[in-house]
Amino acid sequence: MTLYKTILLVAICSLAYPGSSQNLYFPPVVGNEWETIPPSDLGWCQERIDSLYDLLEENNTKAFIILKDGKIVLEKYFGTFQQDSVWYWASAGKSLTSCLVGIAAQEGVLSLSDTTSKYLGEGWTACTPEQEDKITVRHQLTMTTGLDDKVPENYCTLDTCLLYKADAGTRWAYHNAPYTLLDVVVEAATGQSLNAWFQQKIRVATGINGIFLPSGYNNIFWSKPRSMARFGLMILNHGNWDGNQILTDTSFFNAMINTSQDLNLSYGYLWWLNGKASYMLPTLQIVFPGSLMPHAPDDMISALGKNGQYINVVPSQNLVLIRMGNAPDGSEVPVALNDKIWEYVNELDCGTTATTELSTSSAMQVFPNPSTGHFTVSLPGQYFGLSIYDLHGQKIFNKTGCFNREAIHQELPAGIYLISLETAGGQAVYRKVIVSQ
Repeated sequence: MTLYKTILLVAICSLAYPGSSQNLYFPPVVGNEWETIPPSDLGWCQERIDSLYDLLEENNTKAFIILKDGKIVLEKYFGTFQQDSVWYWASAGKSLTSCLVGIAAQEGVLSLSDTTSKYLGEGWTACTPEQEDKITVRHQLTMTTGLDDKVPENYCTLDTCLLYKADAGTRWAYHNAPYTLLDVVVEAATGQSLNAWFQQKIRVATGINGIFLPSGYNNIFWSKPRSMARFGLMILNHGNWDGNQILTDTSFFNAMINTSQDLNLSYGYLWWLNGKASYMLPTLQIVFPGSLMPHAPDDMISALGKNGQYINVVPSQNLVLIRMGNAPDGSEVPVALNDKIWEYVNELDCGTTATTELSTSSAMQVFPNPSTGHFTVSLPGQYFGLSIYDLHGQKIFNKTGCFNREAIHQELPAGIYLISLETAGGQAVYRKVIVSQ
């Protein structure tokens, strides 16, 4: 067990109820006051901070915040974006919705084991009544509804778009439409609009200002960057804001930030989990070995949104990292940029000289690694098919009929890629490769 995982386990087991603050600072609920810590107090070098800011600017960042013990260590805005500017959370808002569902459950107005049909009515999907009745609120929270995520419009919440693919609980797939319908579940259960429920149960107590706005089939949460940081701080403190327990159901909170099913170990209740033995990504039914973001702390839990909206919570370091902006790719879960940011954060300490190495597995060899896009894949004595994926699930190279070793010559942008080999025996093996410029 890694140090990060050990510390997380101790923290969860010793969870006080209500409101153990871990020596955290909380800014006032009203106003813009927020205490700071000079980066030098943590031993962080200014030139390395500048390199991190260069990386963020090159990747279209708008806002970046790091909290240590609740206090601001780094806060940087880029271009015309300012502290009071508003931006969207995209899928990072899923994690806020998870908390709103948890509050509804702790108040007894819904149960995670309830069928979704109890709140949406029969016929909310195009499934048979028997198939539909197997889908529960918990399945919506864990992305295991069994509804087909390969429909032409993944966001469509109409019954005609919600097609049967597998029995609920037997298949994990990142599917936006069943998640979005959690909003309607909350509204039906509470008798309030989603915004009213958020205002009453979270905003008043924490100062997290923001609003859900409709966009097509979606509800997108918009806020200022510091509100995103406040939410991360609340999660860091086990759903407690400065002694006020917002999420009182500790069993729900612990389930939310831990593996929620045995299909994708890196997924909780609409939160992404780092440091697990394997992970899945949107659009792919492939289980990749290793940690979701290998440069990040093992105990990190993350709210991840399209174009690089990040809320990273690291209990072992009492740290919250926030990033808003655009990203070079348009993936639903842009883990590559988040991992790259952590590579730079790991080296902020003036005494740091080495870069964290990526974990690897299997008899397969890739060399050189890192490479410039020209590398060799070796699986001694075996025939195999070879595929290369980027980190948002797009297959960018495929070749069959390989034997022993295969030289790859591809012009690839700098980043992390996943290599999949399908052997003659039908067994797939995987490895990460880093492409540097």
